[in-house]
Amino acid sequence: MTRMRRWPYTFAMALSLLVGAAAVVSSLYLDLPLKDPDGFLGPSYIRLPLLALGFIGGGLIVEAVRRSGWRNLPTAVVDVVKKEWNTHRLLCIGTGLLSFYVCYVAYRNLKSVLPVYRDGVLFDRQLFRLDNWLSGGSTPSLILHDLLGTGVAANFLSIAYLAYLPLIPISLGAFLVLSRNHAIGAWYATTLCLNWVLGTISYYLLPSVGPAFSHPEAYRALPDTGVSQLQESLFDTRLDYLSNPIGSDSIQGVAAFASLHVSVTFAAALFVTLTKQKRAVRAFTWIFFGVTVVATLYFGWHYILDDIAGIGIGWASVTLAAWVTGQHRARRALVASAHEQADATITVAEPEPEPSAALDVVPEPAPELSPVDEGLGRPA
Repeated sequence: MTRMRRWPYTFAMALSLLVGAAAVVSSLYLDLPLKDPDGFLGPSYIRLPLLALGFIGGGLIVEAVRRSGWRNLPTAVVDVVKKEWNTHRLLCIGTGLLSFYVCYVAYRNLKSVLPVYRDGVLFDRQLFRLDNWLSGGSTPSLILHDLLGTGVAANFLSIAYLAYLPLIPISLGAFLVLSRNHAIGAWYATTLCLNWVLGTISYYLLPSVGPAFSHPEAYRALPDTGVSQLQESLFDTRLDYLSNPIGSDSIQGVAAFASLHVSVTFAAALFVTLTKQKRAVRAFTWIFFGVTVVATLYFGWHYILDDIAGIGIGWASVTLAAWVTGQHRARRALVASAHEQADATITVAEPEPEPSAALDVVPEPAPELSPVDEGLGRPA
């Protein structure tokens, strides 16, 4: 039992079971079937093992190349498997992927039935007015359109916004597979799980569809991009779902408050900073977060308050995940150890010997210090 409490995935598994159960209960209560979102590579029981094998295979190749280069790659891969891969590591990777996937599927299904539970309740009018007040009487998206233009900027922001979809599972796989510290992977997986759960709660607290859906006239000047196509598809899917929730095969995916694009990208940037990843990785994640914030307003996915709430959810997810995976204790122990080492290197100055009465008496030299004891200030 003590070991299970110390296992960094305990909370993520419990959270995934809880939110998964909530999705199942909701499905039974509304008599609506659970749906598998984003059905690329076939059904989930095929897709999830394929993703896991892909991540593990990629991690093995990266580690083998890091050790031995591209020469004798098969032999190097076998050597890595023998020395570094065991049942515990595979269990951690599988648990991280499974908890992430269960929370994500539950989040998508609970988000889909939001219009059924909160029928006719939308706060877009109030949020749109707040946007205009915060922007000095204008719409934030129109300010960005005038400032950045609606040509090159629209296409660049569209690519960046859509890149979020593959980058999140790729980043999860990287931290689960490439990190030898299983607790780091658990921290990131739990962070993502918390983003889905807290995001779902925020949708129900303040239902809204976003300015692009509530005030589409403000975005007609934008060119046709991947984002505009996605918005059109989501709008059609929403109408199809609302017309017949029971008979529709669609999964409704429109909800604005809070922005999970912002929450997840902020959480990722904060996470790589706290875990002291390479400078280039930290710079990329913070830049990507900033571009994502601009894109959410530029295309009308979200209101300003949505993005602010997203930052709050991202921060809360990283902080809580650190707590439940034991990272806060590890950081405290690291700081305490650093302080102890610093204190140990401080030697107490010994009083100078009194002058000898006889001028020909030479003071006895101090004992030499061994390299090991030099930093501790005591003789060998």
